[in-house]
Amino acid sequence: MPDPRLRRVAVLVSEGAKPLDVGIPAQVFTTRASMPYEVRVCGAAPGPVTGGDGLSYHVAQGLEALEWADIVFVPGYRFPDREDPPRAVVEALLAAHHRGARLAAISTGAFALAATGLLNGRRATTHWHYTRALAAKHPSVRVDENVLFVDEGSVLTSAGAASGIDLCLHILRGDLGVAASNHAARRLVAAPYRSGGQAQYVPRSVPEQLGERFAATREWALRRLGEPLTLEVLAGHAAVSPRTFSRRFAEDTGYTPMQWVMRARVDAARELLERSQLGVEQIAAGVGLGTGANLRLHFQRILGTTPSEYRRTFARGE
Repeated sequence: MPDPRLRRVAVLVSEGAKPLDVGIPAQVFTTRASMPYEVRVCGAAPGPVTGGDGLSYHVAQGLEALEWADIVFVPGYRFPDREDPPRAVVEALLAAHHRGARLAAISTGAFALAATGLLNGRRATTHWHYTRALAAKHPSVRVDENVLFVDEGSVLTSAGAASGIDLCLHILRGDLGVAASNHAARRLVAAPYRSGGQAQYVPRSVPEQLGERFAATREWALRRLGEPLTLEVLAGHAAVSPRTFSRRFAEDTGYTPMQWVMRARVDAARELLERSQLGVEQIAAGVGLGTGANLRLHFQRILGTTPSEYRRTFARGE
């Protein structure tokens, strides 16, 4: 019996398509027992497509794949600021969107989405090297150069190739829940979650030793969410002052330490709601949120729903 949650993913390969941008959604959403997705790689027409960075592709399908898809990924491509995609591609993207498909751009794929007009009046991002070019070419788009990805509901955009992983994991979290997203992140050996609002790059880099120390502290904290985790406790583990820890942590993650801890606790609660029958009070105590009332408060503030409704959603397979 087909999985009622099966989602169909099309990856649209343009001339000059960047290999990582193509490969990331194809790998993240590749069909497997734990992932109810079917992926098709397509182009403007079936056959060979000259890619970027010395690679080429041979796609089996043309734009008809966009008529089939629930999600369409648009990888980045060379020279996006010089000319728009072929009219047939723009029209196929518009038709897919009007039919209800989500459109997700990786890196300079945002230029293709902007050419459809669907980003007009909306926030969007792209690779930092091209943010000014995107704003100049499409002034109606509210370009944000200081984020990893932007989710505007039916249209999503992300920064450079690595942030394509963040975008894909973000989509997985919304579709299948945090447990599935974390499983995929482990398979990819990727960070399970980075804030969409995290800067694309920090001009003053965190020293390597300090960055490694903070990563170790985050891993340490994730194993102790049920314990008191104050700024002083976290800074003490990293062996730096609270002030230094707070400033550098925000640069590294896009969150203050306490915001990060709260979201980690909510994520842990989400996974328990998806995978166990524990009561809300038990879950709240186990993840360090104290009471069910406190868990409900933060669930509503961060996710816009209640723990009970969240559990019902995933029990229904939505």
